[in-house]
Amino acid sequence: MLRHTGERRSFVHNLRLAILLCLNAGFINAAGFIAFAVLTTNVTGHAALLAVHLTSGQWRAARMVALWLLLFLSGAFASSFYIGKVGRHRSFAYTVPILVIIVLLLLVAVFGSGYKHTLPETEYFAGSLLFAMGMQNALVSMVSGSVVRTTHLTGMFTDLGIDLSSALLSRKNLTPTLKRRLLLRLAIIIFFLLGGVAGGFAFQGIRFNAFYFPVALLLVVIFYDYFRIRFKQVIRHKLRR
Repeated sequence: MLRHTGERRSFVHNLRLAILLCLNAGFINAAGFIAFAVLTTNVTGHAALLAVHLTSGQWRAARMVALWLLLFLSGAFASSFYIGKVGRHRSFAYTVPILVIIVLLLLVAVFGSGYKHTLPETEYFAGSLLFAMGMQNALVSMVSGSVVRTTHLTGMFTDLGIDLSSALLSRKNLTPTLKRRLLLRLAIIIFFLLGGVAGGFAFQGIRFNAFYFPVALLLVVIFYDYFRIRFKQVIRHKLRR
């Protein structure tokens, strides 16, 4: 899932990545919204909210939203800078950013039970999730060659609409490449929504322990290639015997 980059990367690799990490982003977005009343993947909405706070003179609220935007940007920068420094064609370059995201989610899961709905706490918890989602979005974009985005759907719905119109205008346009694009965009949208539903139910049921679920998903992403290769080796060994 992470070990193939550049020309070695196929549609199936991107589809697997989209399914798992869109599920992850949707889960965190919904659970984070119920917990802190903040959308942790919606930068466009925060930009509009910042403008509203500035025009109404709510400087304290504007500063908080500006901080969240900066944290999302910082997460994307940190992730892409590290991957670029190590080398984006090395699969282990993506492990450290994922581990940082896991640590942030664990902190929210562990310390969230003491959340008292104060503004400073909301800033820290929501800001941590925004930083984590910025890291994830940059990471996925780099490993997939900007084919997959996991934390927002505005662009996906726009691209899906364009591709659907192209397919309906002429059957000649419905090439295998277009079919794969349609399938990938639908997978991103569907699994983000499924993740949101799961995150909403999970948080209502088990509160902040729900954030252990995206931690488990990210561990699957890290070790997926290792266990897949190991499984194939075991099967080949048994067949030879």
